[in-house]
Amino acid sequence: MTGVLHSTRAELLRLRLWPALWITVGLEVLLNVVFVYVFNYLAYRGGGGGGLSDGLPPQLLLARMLPVAIPEVLVQGLPMFGGALMLVLGALAAGSGYSWGTVKTIALQGPGRLVTLSGTLAALAVVVVGVVTALLATDVVASLLVATTQSQAVVWPALGEVARSYGAGLLVFGVWTLGGVLIGTLARGPALAVGLGLVWVLVVENLLRGVSLAWSPLDRLTDLLPGTAAGSLAGALGAAPASEPGGTPGVLTSLSGPTALAMLSAYLVLFLGVTAALLRRRDVV
Repeated sequence: MTGVLHSTRAELLRLRLWPALWITVGLEVLLNVVFVYVFNYLAYRGGGGGGLSDGLPPQLLLARMLPVAIPEVLVQGLPMFGGALMLVLGALAAGSGYSWGTVKTIALQGPGRLVTLSGTLAALAVVVVGVVTALLATDVVASLLVATTQSQAVVWPALGEVARSYGAGLLVFGVWTLGGVLIGTLARGPALAVGLGLVWVLVVENLLRGVSLAWSPLDRLTDLLPGTAAGSLAGALGAAPASEPGGTPGVLTSLSGPTALAMLSAYLVLFLGVTAALLRRRDVV
């Protein structure tokens, strides 16, 4: 246990001093503000009905920016763009250990591969909590600013709804981060791992869903994808699906909330188990 604590502290120090972490977190927060508030606000001020608003009326655009909509706003960007960034972060964190030679050093001198992996995962868990908390805080500040400037009553959502969305954000980001760690461990390097992860999240899954519209047997396969589970969980929590006007890419209604939750939990365990097995059994050179 002492080794895990020391490894966690070392990983937290490495991540804290690593520019890639702050760039990823900053980009995540920036995308959230731009797509949820800036674009919607510009469309709202323009009267709605245009291309930027996807034909939505101004009242609906405004409602999506108010504090009461925070639970839906918090989860709508997680499945695709947010998940892709967290996967990149996980791939970089795991793959860089091979390119820097630290994995080889740890394997030869200690404290042990699984101890080090535990420290890495614990540090990344802290990062995931920090990112989701930063997104929630950003949504609170931005929505309060919109309500104040537009002379709207400040109505806060129920605490239980916020807690569910916050927990869903932790689970979705945790799964994608572990997926990145797995890919980084498989590829033994950051560059290939990042490329493979982005291709999977942004291309392969969407391509399979598109083909399934023309070939129905693929529906069962696409329902088993991690992106489908993440998107369905966001949809179950109130995020507008991509199939609706003004919906968010990556948000789906293919699975029920409990099914999506169970699948994401299964992927969390699967990614963790495969990563640990690879790190323990494979040669590091």
